[in-house]
Amino acid sequence: MPTSTSRLAHARVRDAMHHAVLSCAPSTPLEEVARVMAQHRVHCVVVHDGELSRASAWSVVSDRDLMAAAGADRLDETTAGAAAATSVPQIGADEPLARAAQVMAEHDVSHLVVVGESTGRPEGILSTLDVAMVVALSRSQWT
Repeated sequence: MPTSTSRLAHARVRDAMHHAVLSCAPSTPLEEVARVMAQHRVHCVVVHDGELSRASAWSVVSDRDLMAAAGADRLDETTAGAAAATSVPQIGADEPLARAAQVMAEHDVSHLVVVGESTGRPEGILSTLDVAMVVALSRSQWT
């Protein structure tokens, strides 16, 4: 029986990622970010100042960031830019899925921003649930 590591070794990030990126401006109220997450059933939204070509110009509001603001009763006064995590782990779409799992574990995050190899711009999102889906599939589907 194959191990989950061997299953991940046969898949690339592009095989499991969501190919769309939902985004908002830093000034977006956190309540609106929550609405987008709920409406689209996603766990994070990319925050950018209009310049997605520079990684320093974007960050991510995750479900965890949203829960931290909700738990501290700061939803009404917090914007996406203020709630967004400062460190945004990223990975290329052609990277092995096993490497993505390592990066998630190293950074203790449940999402990675997938960036274009040539552009460095966000092209998708990879979540722990996306990786779990691959682990759950048989190895023959990835060879």
